[in-house]
Amino acid sequence: MQFLKKNQVIIFVIALMFIAAGYLSFTSNNNAIPTAKLANAEEMAEIGDATLVNANAVIEDENTAETIIENENSVIGTSVQITQDEYFSQSRLDRDTMYSQMIESYQKILENDNVTAEQKNIAQQEITKVNELKNSIMIAENLIKTKGFEDLIIFVNNKSVNIIVKSNELKTEQIAQIQNITSRELGVEIDNIHISNKNG
Repeated sequence: MQFLKKNQVIIFVIALMFIAAGYLSFTSNNNAIPTAKLANAEEMAEIGDATLVNANAVIEDENTAETIIENENSVIGTSVQITQDEYFSQSRLDRDTMYSQMIESYQKILENDNVTAEQKNIAQQEITKVNELKNSIMIAENLIKTKGFEDLIIFVNNKSVNIIVKSNELKTEQIAQIQNITSRELGVEIDNIHISNKNG
C-alpha cells in the first residue's frame, strides 16, 4: 500500500514537472512572438527608410533628367543660334568669294597677251563695276544695320536685289526703310527689291 502511494507520489511529481515545463515553454513562446514582431517592425522601419532613400534617389534622378534636358535644350538652342549666325557670315563669305573670283577672272584677261585691247577694256570695266557693287552693298548693309537690325545679307542679280534680314518679323515701316536705303545705294527700283526675314 505504501509502495503504491510512493508510486503515485512519483507519478504526481513527474506530472507536475511536465505541466511546469509545458507552462514555461508556453510562456517563453508567447514572449518570443512580440520580440519577433518588434524585430520585424524595426526591419520594416529600416526598409521604409530605404524606400524613402530610394524615392529621394528617384527624385534626384528626375532632377538630373530635367537638368540634362535643360542642358540639351540649351545646347540645341546654342546650336540653332550658331547656325543662324553662321548663315549670315557664311553667305557673306560666299558672296565675297564669288566677287573675288569674278575679279580674278577679269584680271587674267588683262594679263593675257592674246586678248585684244577691246576685251581688256571690257574686263577692266567689269572689274570696276564689281568693286563698285561690293562697295555699294557694304554701304547699304551698314546703313540698314544702323536702323536697329542685328544682321542682314544682300544679294544682287542683275537688276533684282534680294535682302535677308536677321529678325523675327519685319514691320511695314522697317521694310520701307530697307527699300529706300537699298534703292538709293544700289540704284535699283523698289519693285525689284525683295526682302525676307530669318528668325534671329
